[in-house]
Amino acid sequence: MDQQFLGLFMYALSLATMFGIYGVLCLGLNLQWGFAGLFNAGIAGFFAVGAYSTAILASPDSPHYLGGFGWPPILAIPVAMFLSGLIAWPIGRICLGLKGDYLAMATIGISEIIRLVLKNEDWLANGTMGISTIPRPFESLGQPWGNVAFLVFVLAVMLAVYVALERAWVSPWGRAMRAIRDNELAAAAIGKDVVRFRLEAFVIGAAVMGLGGALSAMYFKFIGASATEPLLTTFLVWVMLIIGGSGNNRGALLGAGLVWLIWSGTELLTNRLPAEWITRSSYMRALLIGVLLIVVLQRFAKGVLPERPPRRIDR
Repeated sequence: MDQQFLGLFMYALSLATMFGIYGVLCLGLNLQWGFAGLFNAGIAGFFAVGAYSTAILASPDSPHYLGGFGWPPILAIPVAMFLSGLIAWPIGRICLGLKGDYLAMATIGISEIIRLVLKNEDWLANGTMGISTIPRPFESLGQPWGNVAFLVFVLAVMLAVYVALERAWVSPWGRAMRAIRDNELAAAAIGKDVVRFRLEAFVIGAAVMGLGGALSAMYFKFIGASATEPLLTTFLVWVMLIIGGSGNNRGALLGAGLVWLIWSGTELLTNRLPAEWITRSSYMRALLIGVLLIVVLQRFAKGVLPERPPRRIDR
């Protein structure tokens, strides 16, 4: 009985931790799409930069990949965010002149280039074998308290990002960003630097996605090609944001919780299928999520928690 309870408790911890990580990714995407209307389909690339940066900086020395500096993992997080934002800057300078679908195609193409370089350059990140010696904060506390402490840390990080974006939403910067999103020509006509604002949203959003990658690498203690698949790090995040409601940070978190609960819960069901069907289960689950997206959009065209005008601040 005690073992069964412990198993359920550890599963609940896993669900909550992944909710926190996906919540961070959704908030980063909401900054780009919900605030600025930037159709970034390359989330996986910035996620990978953050995850691999953390792995290289925090893991012990190894002859199989670059780095192995043995940093405390928490100190690696700001560097991972900086590198994700740094890589996003030239991408934004090149691509943000594109509109809509063209921007999506450009970002997904560049994302795949980043992923494939990390996957195939063995000297850089151990190629397809990945890095499996990533330390996790609070491991010394043992089980299950180390997992509980890491969950609290992840949720605290997610809350900090949420509060920062809520303040940005009602700030003059956020108002200018929404003005550019809704009518770029009108915003430029009143003197707003459209290129600079869009680039800022793209770079900061990419840094937040790198933060999500760093947290994921520490949680799984591993990063490899399979962990950066677009299905898990681009498709799911977009579905979460659309279902929850873009332009609403609470909606982003709600979507992250709902979709991850369904995605993880269906895994328990598909694992009971015959062996020949288990290998196809991820595609069946993706189909289920797609059907859910269609149903939700029919009833809630702008998501469960749609964008609302920011509250007025009396001066």
